[in-house]
Amino acid sequence: MAAFVELIAGCYEQIVFGYRVRTDQNEWTAKPDFTHHAHMASVSAVAASNRFVVTGSKDETMLLYDMDKKVEHGALLHHDGSITCLEFYGATHLLSGGEDGLLCVWSTKKWECLKSIKAHKGHVTSLSVHPSGKLALTVGTDKTLRTWNLITGRSAFIKNIKQNAHIVRWSPDGNKYVVVSHDKLDLYDLQTASLTSTLKNPKRISAINFLNNSILAVAGDDEIVRLCDVAKEKWVCEFKAHETRVKAVESFEMDDDRVLVTASNDGFIKMWKLRLNDELECPTLLGEVNTTARLTCLAVWKPSTPQQTTEDDEKGDKASTTSREVAEALLKTKRVRILAHEEVILEDESKPKKRRKKGKVGGRQEETK
Repeated sequence: MAAFVELIAGCYEQIVFGYRVRTDQNEWTAKPDFTHHAHMASVSAVAASNRFVVTGSKDETMLLYDMDKKVEHGALLHHDGSITCLEFYGATHLLSGGEDGLLCVWSTKKWECLKSIKAHKGHVTSLSVHPSGKLALTVGTDKTLRTWNLITGRSAFIKNIKQNAHIVRWSPDGNKYVVVSHDKLDLYDLQTASLTSTLKNPKRISAINFLNNSILAVAGDDEIVRLCDVAKEKWVCEFKAHETRVKAVESFEMDDDRVLVTASNDGFIKMWKLRLNDELECPTLLGEVNTTARLTCLAVWKPSTPQQTTEDDEKGDKASTTSREVAEALLKTKRVRILAHEEVILEDESKPKKRRKKGKVGGRQEETK
């Protein structure tokens, strides 16, 4: 990993903050890297890939930042309503959800909207992409949990839930997912699509983050961050992280440890070192920074070199073999091939391939059987 990371935070005051943190020192100090009055309304969501950072706002826009060049890269205008959730899939795609009920899939190559799906009758409150990239989960104010086939752009499964859920997250291995409604955590198994366990937080849950396949960090409308072992269905640790409610929780790997990053309405971003072993102990504070703003969202940007990217991809391929097999079985082994003009061509690997010839349709090159 590079010797530094960048903490990106948004706030009610319409500002996006960037802080650079050296990770090769005993005491971590977050130094201001940039401050940008990005939007005309509060910043509601932020996401980071290995090159880009994107912010979403209640002003209905998404702004792109090229972190390698440290410049604003442009704006994405498609949603008719506040941007509620953003998530990158690797370095190739971005997914966005909004109050207009749309789930949009963007190509990061030309920043084109490849798919625009009417996902919910109400708002899309949260989304999560499966590690295989073939599935996505969304929850909305229509009290439904929906599974999306990202190859066809169609709904694969719809589940009615009793309450409006506001958070959904896949586990890192993609074999289970968590749905949050108010103060309740529901854990589901992918293969059976059944509810396996339910846990309750003392306060309304505002953010969650999987530290590994079994340990989940949970923040709520108080100053406490709690760690939950979803495999054992119990709370294993809690600690006071801030003076007021915690709004966002992120994490990243550092050597053999996990670094937990929290952001709060008290204006502080804090970094915590956590050793994930059999006897889980409360984390130790690595460093903090006071933004003096009311923070709403948080992302961690990690630079990568081509060599590091290749090594990470190899590790990711090994780690996600099981989840990819499950997704491929669910989607009948279809795969996606992107042509030069960015059209999505579906191929069923279970059928023999036929020779194709090219023809022109609407002035563009298109393959036909």
